[in-house]
Amino acid sequence: MTMAAEINKKEEHVSLPFFGIPRIVPYMKTYRKTLTLMILCGLCGTAVDIVLPLFQRYALNHFIGGNTLDTLPLYIVFYVAVILFAACVNYVSTRGAMTVEVSVNRDLRRAAFNHLQTLSFSYFNQNSVGYIHSRVMSDTSRIGGLVSWTLMDCVWHMSYLIGSLVVMLVINARLALLVMTLLPLIVVLFSLFQKKLITANRQIRELNSRITGDFNEGITGAKTIKTLVIEDRMARDFVKDTQEIRQKSISAARLRGAFAVTMHLASSMALAIVLWQGGAIAASEVGTFSMFMSYAQGMMEPIRWIVDAISDVITTQVNIERLTRLLSTKSDVTDSPAVIEKYGDAFQPKKENWEEIRGDIRFEDVSFRYPDGDEYVLEHFNLDIPFGSNIAIVGETGAGKSTLVNLVCRFFEPTEGRVLIDGRDARERSQLWLHSAIGYVLQTPHLFSGTVRENLLYGNPGATEEEIRRALKLVSADEVVDRMEKGIDTDVGEGGDLLSTGEKQLISFARAILANPRILVLDEATASVDTLTEQKIQSAIETIIEGRTSLVIAHRLSTVRNADLILVVQDGKIVEQGTHAQLLDQKGYYYRLYTRQYEDEATSNILA
Repeated sequence: MTMAAEINKKEEHVSLPFFGIPRIVPYMKTYRKTLTLMILCGLCGTAVDIVLPLFQRYALNHFIGGNTLDTLPLYIVFYVAVILFAACVNYVSTRGAMTVEVSVNRDLRRAAFNHLQTLSFSYFNQNSVGYIHSRVMSDTSRIGGLVSWTLMDCVWHMSYLIGSLVVMLVINARLALLVMTLLPLIVVLFSLFQKKLITANRQIRELNSRITGDFNEGITGAKTIKTLVIEDRMARDFVKDTQEIRQKSISAARLRGAFAVTMHLASSMALAIVLWQGGAIAASEVGTFSMFMSYAQGMMEPIRWIVDAISDVITTQVNIERLTRLLSTKSDVTDSPAVIEKYGDAFQPKKENWEEIRGDIRFEDVSFRYPDGDEYVLEHFNLDIPFGSNIAIVGETGAGKSTLVNLVCRFFEPTEGRVLIDGRDARERSQLWLHSAIGYVLQTPHLFSGTVRENLLYGNPGATEEEIRRALKLVSADEVVDRMEKGIDTDVGEGGDLLSTGEKQLISFARAILANPRILVLDEATASVDTLTEQKIQSAIETIIEGRTSLVIAHRLSTVRNADLILVVQDGKIVEQGTHAQLLDQKGYYYRLYTRQYEDEATSNILA
């Protein structure tokens, strides 16, 4: 399948009237007063532009043709007043356009960003960072320009075109009608070029998203690229993408150029008609002839604008389609209207209605398959996890150990059955209610830009200095922080890149503990730290999990021997469960995993 075919398949759409503007009208309504004032002032400014040739006509016919200056002072006063009035209304309309542009940009980006926070993991698994970034930044920028400057230009140019034609009809209907015969030609040309321009611009925007993704990979994966020595390959891929967008852009430019030339020819014909048929007028009233010439020449600019505006609006239609597709994307995990009414949502929580979470978890006849998968990962699974239990989930890399945790955390919903929290279906309460009671330490740690303190306070904004130090000390992160130049106020960089992976992991661990969660999830939390620190954390875990329900995803089986229950995962399914001793007695899959790891560790110790 060609790139164009892939893009067209991905961007299936239904053509919208008015270029998709109805989809963004709700964002414009907020600024209807500013828009109304902007349009009224724009119409007033255009009225001045229409009136000025009448001043010219009067001056030529009266002052020159009549050979008199009797009304010159009054003429100057009126002329200066009209010019000053035009300057004022044009300032107001321009200021209004600027206000609407930045305000709509802000609102669209806020809406897109907030909506992204509500989407489930599957959306981010299926869409690249570059693709999403282009929606939030590039598309919103184009839409903001459409509802402000393009709208304002439309008011200016279209009202001038209509107004000048009306004046011409009043003064000389025959000549005006000859000029107006060009308008149907413009409509026909537009209909011929519209579909091709939409397709071309859609392909260019999608290719631009892919290039944005290339940039993102080149920056975030810089260390990996250097260690793999694949700079040349990345460069080739980037050149390939840019070459493809170059070719598509050239094709689109040629199409736009053909459209522009054809439209320019049509507009120039208006001037030719005036010159051809205006001789009789020039013989009797030079002022009227000059006025018609001014209008005919003035009509060229609106028609030229129509060329650019149509192309811009067509391009922006693609941006509107893509942004509204993002905003209309439904999350795989959603709260019902009744739940939102009682508990609120992620941005307006009603914490006064939140029940205290104890931490009992129960899987009740749960079957599950991922949204993009056909095979069930769990089938009719039942499990009781009483409050305070320590559950370990083990298996080889890629076995699917995170599935149970994703269901408990409600990152995914069961395909069938229920997950109960404290005896109630998790779907009967809000996602935020559940997430606020979960502490999650990822295998790959992530810190936000800012200081160590700011990152820790994400876990508990109201934590005291003593609580922060206690959490750091509990996971041996206090020694790391004390070695930093500014201690707890040291900047961690974007994504924590100024710290080592182990340091980031320790701070992530402390952040989770500081939140004092009822349910604690450790996703191979010690995989990124050195052996000594791992031993300290393992010792601390026994203290940390007291008074909490804990789910520990582990690759090293020696770290889960004291778990209340061990779930063994193979090929995405739970094949064994029991205590460490029970599983060893079974001499099954867990026994083989444990024996192999024990032998490998013993060999490594001997060699060391």
